[in-house]
Amino acid sequence: MKKLLLTTVIASSMAVAAQAEVVVLSWGGAYGAAEVEAHVKPFIEATGIKTTMIDADNPATPLKAQTESGNVSVDVALVEYADAVRLCDEGLLEEIDPDLLLPGSDGTPAMEDFLPGAVMDCGISTDLWANVIAYDASQFPGEKPTKIADFFDLEKFPGKRGVKKAPKTVLEMALMADGVPAAEVYDVLSTDEGLDRAFAKLDTIKSNVIWWEAGAQPPQLLADGEVSMSTAYNGRIFNAAIEEGKPLVVLWDGQVYEHEMYVVPKGAPHLEDAMKYIQFTTSTESLRRQAQYISYGPTRKSSNAGEILYKDGKTVMGPHLPTYPANMVNALETNLDFWVDNDSELNERFNAWLAN
Repeated sequence: MKKLLLTTVIASSMAVAAQAEVVVLSWGGAYGAAEVEAHVKPFIEATGIKTTMIDADNPATPLKAQTESGNVSVDVALVEYADAVRLCDEGLLEEIDPDLLLPGSDGTPAMEDFLPGAVMDCGISTDLWANVIAYDASQFPGEKPTKIADFFDLEKFPGKRGVKKAPKTVLEMALMADGVPAAEVYDVLSTDEGLDRAFAKLDTIKSNVIWWEAGAQPPQLLADGEVSMSTAYNGRIFNAAIEEGKPLVVLWDGQVYEHEMYVVPKGAPHLEDAMKYIQFTTSTESLRRQAQYISYGPTRKSSNAGEILYKDGKTVMGPHLPTYPANMVNALETNLDFWVDNDSELNERFNAWLAN
């Protein structure tokens, strides 16, 4: 009888283990690869829970479609801060109990260890990343671009421009290039005159723009010589320069940075395992480890303590992170409230502008 009972318990435990799973929806490319090495593989090793990752150009789009249809197949997703707020407000995300979060490696309570804005009702920040201007150094053998206004100067710095096909970040950059201080961008953008000014600035390069939609495109456009400068995600440019030896340079002036959030959709098929994944991957060690694979800034103070080396063991990551002091001189944090309130209207105007 005892043997039968033991066999039953073992079989039951194996069945539960077999059902344990986490499906993560992410961005792919260099970001996804970093997440696999820093989060997915260590989580599997630590817990034995099967974890897989699938890619999307913008995970918020399929996540919203799945939750609204009630046909949810993913457990965790990485989304931009504004999307996390919007989806949470729409009731499409699970709330995450902050008591779930582990203290810092130095014992600091989690809520004191995370940077401002990194913890919200339905999401936990994994990193700070930035939209930046990047250029191909080989296309400018003489004077190099040094400020965001140079992106719009086709006479001094000729060539096609790569620009993300969306108003978010693009409008902010246009205003900064037109002389608006970072601290005043959203005040200006909140007025009709400010919007007209941003679109007028974009008009000056519109005929020379190649529009991109997926994060992998800007490094490729630059490497192929199709554009001489492009807006881009800083991590993609870092990867192309360090890993592939491309002569690509990040222009930090006018960077627009924000948090990236782990969220859990309503109806996640493996809710308990999803929460285990978030707890593990937002620890001091996990966030620091991610910065060893991609140039996005950890969102815990304890993760930023000391020098962080890239996986090659020689590249010091500090100067490649959005949060590096020298890179923050003329930096703008995305105003999530502005975009939650104005996203639909500005996308409509932007698309109409493109069509004309």
